[in-house]
Amino acid sequence: MEAGVIAADDGASDGGAKRRQIMDGARTVFLSGGFDGASMNDVARAAGVSKGTLYAYFDSKEQLFEALVREDRSQQAERMCLFPREPGNPREFLAEFGRRLIEMMIRPEMIAQLRVVIAATGKFPRLGRAFYEAGPCYGVSKLAEQLRGLTASGALDIADSERAARQFIDLCKSGVFNAVLFGAIEAVPPHDIDASVDAAVEVFLRAYGAKA
Repeated sequence: MEAGVIAADDGASDGGAKRRQIMDGARTVFLSGGFDGASMNDVARAAGVSKGTLYAYFDSKEQLFEALVREDRSQQAERMCLFPREPGNPREFLAEFGRRLIEMMIRPEMIAQLRVVIAATGKFPRLGRAFYEAGPCYGVSKLAEQLRGLTASGALDIADSERAARQFIDLCKSGVFNAVLFGAIEAVPPHDIDASVDAAVEVFLRAYGAKA
């Protein structure tokens, strides 16, 4: 049975609510115990459902975790990429996006999920791919669309928008994200986020600003 398939006699609304109940329970279990430390019994108990109900939705722990990762990352990426119809001034647009990006990426729940994914990816590569496709790839694609628009308007001079989008995101993360991910620091002060993003914007515009 494929992920998300429910029993035939379940109503659509009830099925959606039950799936959400399972996903919420699974999130709690995976973030507290890691992938290897979690079990379907733990998830069923945390979600308040029977094992039979749990297996009606997901065939395995791997399938459940992949669905959770894809759903969480997709929702986060979609919220991040609610861009204005017209990007406007590239400096202001990039600075605003960069700040939202870093603030989201260093949230404790985001860091916790990423650590679980990294730990599980060696044994289950598809979990890493799910995380990458639903989050980073989606964000790069949407940012690249905006960069193409700014290039078309003459505000930027970019030949490869997807490469430039990846570069900008990496510049924003520089010196901030890895320190949180690896536990060197617990939080990043707002002024450090501002400084990192402002520097990223400056470097990016020096490389891709419209030529006079």
